[in-house]
Amino acid sequence: MKTKRKIESCRKRPLNERKVFISPWRIEYILGPKDRCCFFCQACQIPEGDEAAWKEAMLLHRGPHGLVMLNRYPYTGGHLLIAPRRHTADLPGLAPQESAYLWEYSRHAVDIIAQVTQAQGYNLGMNLGRAAGSGVEEHLHMHALPRWHGDTNFMHIVADTATVPIALDVLWDKMRQLFKSL
Repeated sequence: MKTKRKIESCRKRPLNERKVFISPWRIEYILGPKDRCCFFCQACQIPEGDEAAWKEAMLLHRGPHGLVMLNRYPYTGGHLLIAPRRHTADLPGLAPQESAYLWEYSRHAVDIIAQVTQAQGYNLGMNLGRAAGSGVEEHLHMHALPRWHGDTNFMHIVADTATVPIALDVLWDKMRQLFKSL
């Protein structure tokens, strides 16, 4: 009898009993017009010192070989994007300086995410090509995401988990200061 109850309790909940994952900020991205311009390349054109424009673009850092931005439509608050400045999808073809920037600032991104969000874990990775799930397949970029217990992997979209709500403008303010101090 105990075994039968245990097995029944391990079954997935019916759809009408599952918790709902709500990320209303994503509807703007899903339904909105898709910009033909690359937002990474647009961020490279923003003048130094124009903090209002940097915040509007969610640009946190820009160096001679790359840039770091907050994801404007995240599933998880604190999701950062690290990309080379050069418009390329060719990971093996990156110049050594571009590759170094990508990895160095991925490392900094995880550290800054930790300081700002007190995350319990992190996902770091790339989706290269449409078949791999890339939303911006023509400009490669690294994803750095905070994670908390109960919010693991990409499965949070369909699994029994919740997201941690953190306002993007507040995150940008905190993270920008930390990236400026590097």
